Amino acid sequence: MLEKIREGSQGIVAKTILVLVILSFAFAGVSSYLGSNTGVPAAVVNGDAIAANDLEQAFQNERSRIEEQLGEMFTALAADDSYMNGIKQGVLDRLIADKLIDQAAYKLGLRVSDEQIKQAIIEEPAFQTDGQFDNERYLAVLRQLGYQTTSFRNMMRVDMTRRQLLTALVGSEFVLDGEAKQLAQVQGQTRDIRYLVVDSTPFLSSVSVSDEEVQSYYDANLSQYMSPEKVSLEYVELNADEMAKNSETSDEEVKAYYADNKAQYKTAEKRLAAHIFVAATDDDSADKAKADAIEAKLIAGEDFAEVAKTDSDDQLSAQQGGKLDWFEQGVMDAAFDEALFGLQKDQVSSIVKSEFGYHIIKLLDLQASQATSFDDVKAKIVVQLQQKKALDVYYSLQTKLADTSYEIPDSLAETAQAVNANVQTTQLFSRDDVPAKFNTPELIKAAFSDQVLASGMNSDVIELAPNHVVVIRIKTHQTAGIISLVDVKAGVVERLKQDKANDGARDKAAEYMAQLKAGNNTLTGATLTALPKLGRFNQDIDQAITNKAFKIAAPAENSVTIDTASLATGYAVIVVDKVNEAEGINDKLINTLKQRIAPQYSEADYRAVITSLKAVAEIEYPVAD
Repeated sequence: MLEKIREGSQGIVAKTILVLVILSFAFAGVSSYLGSNTGVPAAVVNGDAIAANDLEQAFQNERSRIEEQLGEMFTALAADDSYMNGIKQGVLDRLIADKLIDQAAYKLGLRVSDEQIKQAIIEEPAFQTDGQFDNERYLAVLRQLGYQTTSFRNMMRVDMTRRQLLTALVGSEFVLDGEAKQLAQVQGQTRDIRYLVVDSTPFLSSVSVSDEEVQSYYDANLSQYMSPEKVSLEYVELNADEMAKNSETSDEEVKAYYADNKAQYKTAEKRLAAHIFVAATDDDSADKAKADAIEAKLIAGEDFAEVAKTDSDDQLSAQQGGKLDWFEQGVMDAAFDEALFGLQKDQVSSIVKSEFGYHIIKLLDLQASQATSFDDVKAKIVVQLQQKKALDVYYSLQTKLADTSYEIPDSLAETAQAVNANVQTTQLFSRDDVPAKFNTPELIKAAFSDQVLASGMNSDVIELAPNHVVVIRIKTHQTAGIISLVDVKAGVVERLKQDKANDGARDKAAEYMAQLKAGNNTLTGATLTALPKLGRFNQDIDQAITNKAFKIAAPAENSVTIDTASLATGYAVIVVDKVNEAEGINDKLINTLKQRIAPQYSEADYRAVITSLKAVAEIEYPVAD
């Protein structure tokens, strides 16, 4: 926990520390340290309760963590109740694991004294000022986190006690050099192989499937033919963009809008600038003196462009006599901008200081602001007026949509009439094939919610997009079930034909394998492809071939080993000619592997301990009456 506070002591202390401490105790339940809990607990572990509000708080913390990690993708996942229930169950399992660890630590006699807690607080950098413990800072941090000193110390006691056991558990794990070396040898091993792919496609034309075979396969694999839950919806929709298309706008309105907003339809004035630049250094007085000397040259009559070439620190513009570019007002540094737009053509400014240094500016040319003709912007104005009118109507109707659908929740007819719309319907769809227009997490969740499905009520107003809303209700509900054979027969037939074609390929592969085992390296009508030094992670051939090649036993000296591998559309005959030992195994590689394996061992140890503790624990999941 203190590591988390230490990390959070930089920057915005209050918010950062709050987030980190909450995350640190996400699976321990902060509220259990702050006071008693009432109501039915989420679980009872050997008589110790895990409160429902502890579970809810930990779940919300985990939800926030996943949302931050996945971003927009999480919105779609959150609409799936089964997914979120799975997350919540995972959180509860971790709370139970923490409770078991706490109980085990207590039984082992692990304790943390008041003096240890006090020392940990004193040594914590988050509570220090200039390297010394600062009691005022300590109390201020706790206030911002919402803790009393007693509750904070109790929380530290639990955390530090638990950490004693976990540190002893994971800290005692180690990896032997021999283990890492053996893994390096296995991973780095290569094999010289030859292989032949027997494609099943030529066998498809000679196979047939009977109705009895289809029925038998269907009956034996009903789980493959489950139809997901589906719904069709009635809905009333308001879309400002569609309303705008039907909005009428007269020429008089368009002309009046143009006249009232001519400023919007003018091109901005542009000015072509040149400058002589003195870049800022640590010695501002020297910079100013250099700028004064340049200005004196110009006052004496020297040519601006020539002085820019010799004296300007802006080498790029200096090559062009100081010439920069065309600028609209407000683009450049404020001081530069003000000076430029205060000049007359060919006029040179006095010295101007910006955050970058000193400038002497010349206005080379200007393009005056020009009004865009009415004909050029008429179509744009029509669209603007249509959208404005549509939005005015849209906001009024949106209120009626919400009010009427709520007041008359068992029908959409009155709602449609109130907003001058029609009740529309969708075809049946599942969570995985939602119509494109409705494929938003909010609508999917509403469509399969208890409010719409079980109660048969109108949904709340759902936003599909900006200024595009809908209210839905159930029209047809089709529960999950088995798809009839008639609907899937064609797919079953295709599957069985492929299986039979694969059987043909398997038999042919077996023939080739028999020839090879008999010593015939020249196969009838086929040629083996040689692949020396095949690596375990080779991606150039079918992964099934690679996997099988490394499962086949290593051949004896002056011998080969042969086997077949099943592919998606056929079989492969594989000959292992030689096993090559791994190359490049050194101390650096072994140490890297040890660092990679050690956390895996520690994780396995932790899970094994939790499993053993659960096996002898009494865990209850109370249900409210």
